[in-house]
Amino acid sequence: MSRRIPEDLVEEIRQSNDITEVVGEFVQLKKQGRNYFGLCPFHGESTPSFSVSPDKQIFHCFGCHKGGNVYRFIMEIEGLSFNQAVAKLAERIGKSISDEFLSQANESETVAPELQDILSAHEWLEKLYHHLLMHTKEGKQAYQYLVGRGFSESTLETFHIGYAPNTANFTARFLEKKGYHLHSMVKAGLLAQSEDGSYLDRFRGRVIFPIKNHQGKTVGFGGRDLTDHGPKYLNSPETELFQKGKLLYNFDQARSFIRKEKYAVLFEGYADVISAHQAGVTNGVATLGTALSDMQVKFLKRYVDTVMICYDSDQAGIEATQKAANLLKREGCQIKVAMLPDGMDPDDYIKVNGPKAFQEKIIQSSVTYVTFFMKYLKRSYHLKDEGDKIKYVEKVLNEIALLDKPLERDYHLRELSRDQDLSIEVLERELAFILRKSRHNHKDKEHSTGHNKNNTYTIAHDKRLLPAFQKAERILLAYMLQDLWVAEKVRDELGVNFNTSEHCVLLSHLYGYYEEGHEPNVSHFMEYVDDPKLKDLISELGMLSVKEELSTQELMDYLKVIRQERMSKNEIKGLKEKQHEAEKNQDHITAAKIAMQILELKKRAKR
Repeated sequence: MSRRIPEDLVEEIRQSNDITEVVGEFVQLKKQGRNYFGLCPFHGESTPSFSVSPDKQIFHCFGCHKGGNVYRFIMEIEGLSFNQAVAKLAERIGKSISDEFLSQANESETVAPELQDILSAHEWLEKLYHHLLMHTKEGKQAYQYLVGRGFSESTLETFHIGYAPNTANFTARFLEKKGYHLHSMVKAGLLAQSEDGSYLDRFRGRVIFPIKNHQGKTVGFGGRDLTDHGPKYLNSPETELFQKGKLLYNFDQARSFIRKEKYAVLFEGYADVISAHQAGVTNGVATLGTALSDMQVKFLKRYVDTVMICYDSDQAGIEATQKAANLLKREGCQIKVAMLPDGMDPDDYIKVNGPKAFQEKIIQSSVTYVTFFMKYLKRSYHLKDEGDKIKYVEKVLNEIALLDKPLERDYHLRELSRDQDLSIEVLERELAFILRKSRHNHKDKEHSTGHNKNNTYTIAHDKRLLPAFQKAERILLAYMLQDLWVAEKVRDELGVNFNTSEHCVLLSHLYGYYEEGHEPNVSHFMEYVDDPKLKDLISELGMLSVKEELSTQELMDYLKVIRQERMSKNEIKGLKEKQHEAEKNQDHITAAKIAMQILELKKRAKR
């Protein structure tokens, strides 16, 4: 077993990593009052319920109720053990943690042994394939092919591109020598198995592009054939670790650049991402040979509001742009489109025109989605035909009507007016008619379904209505987490005798924490607690909005409510014993009267 990292070092690292900055690397946060809010990375949602407190150095999601400090966040988001999370955050501030604290036992805490084997096999092969490309005769042809495509040696290193030799069982022999079970490697997608049962290298004769998950661990490969004997491109098959619809190529490296630029550039393939990176566009990601998925869109939306689509300019690429844009719009993303000359892809354009032209004429000259839509739609209409022209204008106006900002609507109306030589006044009247009709239909829909934003909020709010005693306990606990005086007063008056069992458990931990001489600090207190559910509760209470100080009178009022509930429970317990005795004696009238008393006491307790 690995040893626990010394508490003073754990605390130093925690204090040196601001939780807002760390969470901001994974979640797009916006300030609201004293806290920051964003879409929760731990469950799907369209309205932000995930909050980060820079003052208390904690996070809490009011949707799924997960919460904690910076260590808990890193553990949950990256699937790490506690010691691994400490090591990762230590590295972030330029410190290192001794290997004695990071034994293999730590890995097994969070990743099943079979999956850990698959991860380590991918890591070994990534290193092997890269070495073969860069330093051996076997990789010379692949190296020359990549250099011929314009990739520099620095780029090959950055993306750890490799080469798998055109030998049937080279990889199988390598993995076997490393101690891996070959049948497991078939399931992992690293090997194939022939009809006679022999193990074959899946990616032989191919340039290898390692595919990493969002934490930077290699979980699959993409291979570009150099032999002309198989499919041009081959990806790892779907496995538990490699699910194409959930991953984005290069996201692990692009994440910090996406945050800096405040938008992501979406490409269709590895080569486009790599060429663009080499050309200075470092915030690029790509899907893995499939269309953009809902999960990938939701994932991007956690980080940025704006996505630029830079797909091929052939018919298939234009149609893919339209589909991707519709998915992104539905999730609330702002969309830009980087439009390439007909028949070109980003990689081709950079080769022909160079990095500067790509940045200035394609990326920096990107257009809004509506402008792209107008150009895209023109392909389907003969605009010299009067009927087609009217249909075209109507479709564009319907798209403009979906825009939220009047300024954007006005801009594109004028663009349409100039493009089709139509009166701006006529277009404005037509747009106003569409907007009125849309609002009317929206109200009808709300009326028929009985749903609107206010109703949704009220229902969600009602679910959190709590009895008076429970509210009193929660408010007192929130004060106790930030004020030692309140904690001492409650301990003297009630000890751990709250009415809610989980509150009693929390009290015992909090008293112990203070008895050891610690000062009030919610984030630090969480390290004192092992139970994840209790950590969630602490973060929720820590996020409660309470005044800086609690008066003695308010304290006594809350204590009174809690005591009354305890007295009521004791009274109910006594009445139940009398009711049971009356029933034993066949005194049904007395038993019924007692039942009514119990019911009345329970009603009062809920008020």
